[in-house]
Amino acid sequence: MAEPETLRVHIPLTMRNRGGRPRILPPKEIEVAMERGQDARLLRAIGRAWDWRRRLERGDVTTIADLAREEGISDRYVSRVIRLAWLSPSVLERLVLRREPTVLSIFDLCGVAELPWVEQPGRVFD
Repeated sequence: MAEPETLRVHIPLTMRNRGGRPRILPPKEIEVAMERGQDARLLRAIGRAWDWRRRLERGDVTTIADLAREEGISDRYVSRVIRLAWLSPSVLERLVLRREPTVLSIFDLCGVAELPWVEQPGRVFD
C-alpha cells in the first residue's frame, strides 16, 4: 500500500487585536527580521493629541467638548486620545523618531500615558 501524498505544513501564527480588528502576525523570527516602521495610525494619533494639547494651552478652545465639537468627533474619544500628548519624552523619541514598534494598541497606550514617566518605557516596549 502506498503512503498518502498529503503534505502537512504548520506555521505558528499569532492573532492580536489592533484597532478593534484581528490581525495575524508572523512567527517571531520573521517579525524580528522584517524591518517595520511604526504604525501610521499611532503616529497620526500622537500628532493629533499634541495639536489638541497646544490648542487647549493657547486658549483656542476652552474645553474638550469644544474641541470635539470643532473636530466633529466625540468628546470621549478626544479625552482618551489627548493623553498621548503626556507620554514620556523617551517613549515619544522611540515611537516617533526611531519608529520602534510597540505591542500595545492605541487604546492601551493611552492608559500607559497615565503612569509615571519612569514606568512607561517598560510597559510600551517590553
